[in-house]
Amino acid sequence: MEELLTVAGVARRLGIAPATLRTWDRRYGLGPTDHEEGNHRKYGPQDVARLMVMRRLIASGVSPSDASKQALEHESAVEIHAMAIEFRDRSEFVDAIYSSAMALDRDFVVTFLMEDIKKNGVIRSWQEVIVPVLTLVGQDWERTGRGIEVEHLLTEILKTIFRGKATRNFTPRNPRPIVLASVGEEMHSLSLHVLAAALAEKEIESYLLGSRTPHEALCAVVTRSAPPAIFLWAQLPAHANPKFFNDLPVVRPAPRIVLGGPGWDPKDCSDVAVVHDLPSACLEIERAVGL
Repeated sequence: MEELLTVAGVARRLGIAPATLRTWDRRYGLGPTDHEEGNHRKYGPQDVARLMVMRRLIASGVSPSDASKQALEHESAVEIHAMAIEFRDRSEFVDAIYSSAMALDRDFVVTFLMEDIKKNGVIRSWQEVIVPVLTLVGQDWERTGRGIEVEHLLTEILKTIFRGKATRNFTPRNPRPIVLASVGEEMHSLSLHVLAAALAEKEIESYLLGSRTPHEALCAVVTRSAPPAIFLWAQLPAHANPKFFNDLPVVRPAPRIVLGGPGWDPKDCSDVAVVHDLPSACLEIERAVGL
């Protein structure tokens, strides 16, 4: 039997208010197909598919009137690639990704972010779209105390996208990989995935050690691989111990040490490079590999 959902159930699934659903039904005819007078309103799969098209089109900047016409034409779920969506500017694109993330619409976020990265590159997509979206999600959580699930889902989506970019087949321009690690008990590693993907676009290979990299593991990799550069991330001051770069094993030629993240204290970092954004991190590493 087909799954039938109430107004509240559909609203939760699409990330919109129940009142919005009722408005779409009354104004545009996007209500339950088999609704009988006097019975509770129940939406079937085809109804939900049309509403999903409606929500996605509105999120992308299409007017509700035009979106409803397209939604009513669809007899089943529509592949995102088949939807004719164009964004007027970057702010409209940011709003669309943000609203889709808040609705937990993973497919929409993945499809359009991957297309944007392919068109504009990792650095531009990160600076112009992804950082603003993450900022909006974080501000929502700070203001309301809700939405932590959105932040976690979005972070994992981004890691998956950037991991795919970083592991694509290419001939490295550096004979020895760069080492990327989050130090101490640092759990944040998204910046490492972004950097690895940006470096891969430049055909620079890296070893990504991920979050909570033990000092012993970092030292072992440095000894065995003699990397031209080591990038260490610390989001929080509690994890930014100078030993992670001061007590590294001696290898020749000596690697360039690059630190990223707000956790580092500038007083402890006078002898190493400290970067504050993705382009600067890439530039330091390009210098280290002689590009």
